[in-house]
Amino acid sequence: MEAQSSSGMLLNRKRRRDGENNGETDESERLLKIPRCTVGLKHPAPFADELEPADGKPYERVSMEEAKRGTPANRPVRVYADGIFDVFHSGHARALMQAKCLFPNTHLIVGVCSDDLTHKYKGFTVMNEDERYDAVTHCRYVDEIVRNAPWTLTPEFLAKHRIDFVAHDDIPYSSAGSDDVYKHIKDAGMFAPTQRTEGISTSDIITRIVRDYDVYVRRNLQRGYTAKELNVSFINEKKYHLQERVDKVKRKVRDVEEKSKEFVQKVEEKSIDLIQKWEEKSREFIGNFLQMFGPEGALKHMLKEGKGRMLQAISPRHSPDSSPTREERSPSPTFRLPFFTKTSPPPSPLPQHSGARGYLISEDDDDEDDDEN
Repeated sequence: MEAQSSSGMLLNRKRRRDGENNGETDESERLLKIPRCTVGLKHPAPFADELEPADGKPYERVSMEEAKRGTPANRPVRVYADGIFDVFHSGHARALMQAKCLFPNTHLIVGVCSDDLTHKYKGFTVMNEDERYDAVTHCRYVDEIVRNAPWTLTPEFLAKHRIDFVAHDDIPYSSAGSDDVYKHIKDAGMFAPTQRTEGISTSDIITRIVRDYDVYVRRNLQRGYTAKELNVSFINEKKYHLQERVDKVKRKVRDVEEKSKEFVQKVEEKSIDLIQKWEEKSREFIGNFLQMFGPEGALKHMLKEGKGRMLQAISPRHSPDSSPTREERSPSPTFRLPFFTKTSPPPSPLPQHSGARGYLISEDDDDEDDDEN
């Protein structure tokens, strides 16, 4: 049940991802979260030859209907999946996950072929058999490992390991002189198909390495591997070192180009800002200039006002039509010269021909003199 629930969560996650790509994400699926729980295992899967022998009960297979309906806890459905599992990757793990989740109560047995069989029927492997055994034992979906698994499954092997069903992808697997090594399993009704994971396989990974061979050789040379360990000649070693120096120079040039582009972009942005600010200031300056010196500017009004004041200042005042007579005028105060005051001594008599005599001077006399003149 736990396997089914985890499989359901993974399938829902994949379905949500496909829905997001198609723009059809459901709100309920978007809000679906995986509950927090500790599902990791602490120990690797055991090997079949290290387990205690099964009880003495006779081996009886369960049917597909019984397996789908669910079996008792002490009688899980024993599903077998075999393979090479070279350079163990996510495609292998997904295939084993599907085999584990075929039925509610599943005991997954995984058979791994030896180096001799693999080199004979399929080809050379990157990892040896011990490395491949160890990689499969640490897959969380595996319950039991069968070392040196047979290339073709025999009834004796199926009975020995009490296998109910065999899981593999449905594509016919031609090998060892047979068009499909699983044909007799399919005819017996013991085959449970799984789906391959597209885009990932051991052959694809090896193809990437072979295609970019020079890149990976240079990578390992940088990490301290010797040319002898990599089976590289002395000339090729020097060539790879030279290529690495050239690539370093190219990377530096590329970095300088990117930095210069960023600098130019920043300068352009700042220049655009400066131009915009200059335009705003120029508009403001032109507006202020027109406001001061334009046809209806403040300077013209100031000049007009100043001209009016100047004309008013230099033009003569108009005297009134009728001026008051002497009788109507108010008496002017009498002023005495300081040397003709009563306190001063009497002046000495002057000759008569000088015509000088003492008298009082007033503002009225001055006005009369002005009228006579």
